[in-house]
Amino acid sequence: MTLQKISAAVALLCMVSAPAFAQTKAPEPDYTLSYNAGVVTDYRYRGLSQTSKKLALQGGVDFVHKNGFYAGTWASTVKWTKDDALVFGLNPGKTNSGNNNLEVDIYGGYKGEINKDFSFDVGALQYWYPGNKYENIIAAANANTLELYGAVTYGPVTAKYSRSASNLFGFVNSSGSGYLDLSASFEIGKGLTLVPHIGRQTIRNSSASNYTDYSITLNKDFGNGFSASAAAVSTDTKLYVTSTGKNKGSSGLVLGAKYSF
Repeated sequence: MTLQKISAAVALLCMVSAPAFAQTKAPEPDYTLSYNAGVVTDYRYRGLSQTSKKLALQGGVDFVHKNGFYAGTWASTVKWTKDDALVFGLNPGKTNSGNNNLEVDIYGGYKGEINKDFSFDVGALQYWYPGNKYENIIAAANANTLELYGAVTYGPVTAKYSRSASNLFGFVNSSGSGYLDLSASFEIGKGLTLVPHIGRQTIRNSSASNYTDYSITLNKDFGNGFSASAAAVSTDTKLYVTSTGKNKGSSGLVLGAKYSF
């Protein structure tokens, strides 16, 4: 066989084999299912401590479909529903605010692109506090809360608005309360991400309870599912206090660690 024939045979083999190799690439899965578990030195939500400035255990599971729909659940230990019973007192004849030490969030929504620069996220989030009887507290409603939300992202910046479709976290006649959140995410190298945030909580029919919260968080991705965070958190309110008189919204440093799989 001449050199020319050998070269032609090799070229023909490559042409026949190339599509076969290309077809071995795994197709994109229709959906992903992921899990996470973590711990924080203080569970802060919208700037306020949910655990009386104490440690919290947290974890969740997320379903994401390639068409943009998602759903998930997340849980954390909490103390605030019991704490507030000692701060505000109970209605006559009531003995406690329920046997609640847990927050369970159930959510779902849709993410998509408006154009190459803008993306959006809309959905609903149910905050559930199993066993809570927060309505036993003077001038309070049940703590369970439903919110609807919408967000727009441009580059690293996200603006999000959440509106309660029920009473908000135990406030009576507070359906229609809102939370406006402005945040950004900047990758600064070596697995580090800087996340500044400012938010404004307004509570319908309780304007004295409105407040603003601020935070700046440094996240570190160590790979293999492990990450850690350090967040400086503060608010402009002294209205919310623990049973020992500590300001739930005072300035503080919150450390966290999480494993995702």
